[in-house]
Amino acid sequence: MNMSFNFNNPTNLQFGAGAINKLGELDLPGKKALLLISNGTSTKKYGYLAKTEEQLKKAGVEYAIYDGVMENPVNTMIMEAAAFAKENACDFIVALGGGAVLDSSIAIAAMATNPGDLWDYVYGGTGKAQPLVNKGLPIVTICTTSGTGSEINCWGVISNLETHEKIGFGDPSLVPVISIVDPEMMTTVPSKYTAYQGFDALFHNTEVMMSNGVNIMSETLALSAIEHITKYLPIAVKDGGNLEAREHVAYGSTLAGMTMQLTSTTAQHSMEHAMSAYHHNLPHGAGLIMISKEFAQFFIDKHACDEQFIKMARVMGIPEADKAQDFITALTALQEACGVADLKMSDYGMEKSECMTLAVNARETMGGLFLANPCPLSDEDCAKIFEKSYR
Repeated sequence: MNMSFNFNNPTNLQFGAGAINKLGELDLPGKKALLLISNGTSTKKYGYLAKTEEQLKKAGVEYAIYDGVMENPVNTMIMEAAAFAKENACDFIVALGGGAVLDSSIAIAAMATNPGDLWDYVYGGTGKAQPLVNKGLPIVTICTTSGTGSEINCWGVISNLETHEKIGFGDPSLVPVISIVDPEMMTTVPSKYTAYQGFDALFHNTEVMMSNGVNIMSETLALSAIEHITKYLPIAVKDGGNLEAREHVAYGSTLAGMTMQLTSTTAQHSMEHAMSAYHHNLPHGAGLIMISKEFAQFFIDKHACDEQFIKMARVMGIPEADKAQDFITALTALQEACGVADLKMSDYGMEKSECMTLAVNARETMGGLFLANPCPLSDEDCAKIFEKSYR
């Protein structure tokens, strides 16, 4: 076991039911916020926007609302929102929403203070990989879903529709200064999206466990997260109003934000980003579910990290697990319990002939994650995983 790690997270994390009510008492990092929300209706419909506005007023903070964030956020929206922040003289960001909003806040924070275009600063693909010139706006995150982990780390994933690229963007200076994780604000997420988001959180942690960079701290956190998500996600999917289940899934998701700072995820995420880069209507979590079993099976067949798979299977409901294949058994059971075992790539317009194109795109855009795999994964191997997953 690797006993060396570096963990530096300056985020003031407020976790628990009712945590939103603490926002107005905290030392907020500015006087006027860009209040960032999605282009959907849920934050308004369920009163989450009103609660946030009330807390900002309590703190004596002005705000301007930008409501253009879409699922799978795109670079043009990032630039539009950054321009909106500058026009309204916003000196920090309050990101209220799910993964798309939290991811977007990181890129918007950077582009509100830096010249040029977002893709000037993106590493990978057609990005120009330039360092940020100026420090980004401070970020406050308020989660309404459990999945991304972006509430407490400096990474977000942004798409470029012109180039069919979906790439992670971030910088250590963009770690949120305050994060509110209030499970009461997650009880209204529809069943299907509860499952997709929950599996995203799960795979953040399972990939850390598989990663060649796993260490004693990231493994400890990841196993705890995997155990809680496995036990409580099926309950949250069946009964969204079950606050106990929401609390435990949120815990697993927030822990993922920490594990991903300690240890990189693997190419499973690169591969899904390629899928949704070409098929923009594909929810990220759904894509991960589609390829998850074959991705793990590749490394099980190679005996690349058998002990790690056994450890995961034991906290996923098979305490007597003694072989790597038990992980697939546990993962299959969880997908069936959450009603997502039958997802099909073909339902989102994907064709089997695309598999090598997706494999090449995954490496070209987010090749860094391939370096974290427990053994080499070639483009041909990657394409075969897509092919075996295809339905």
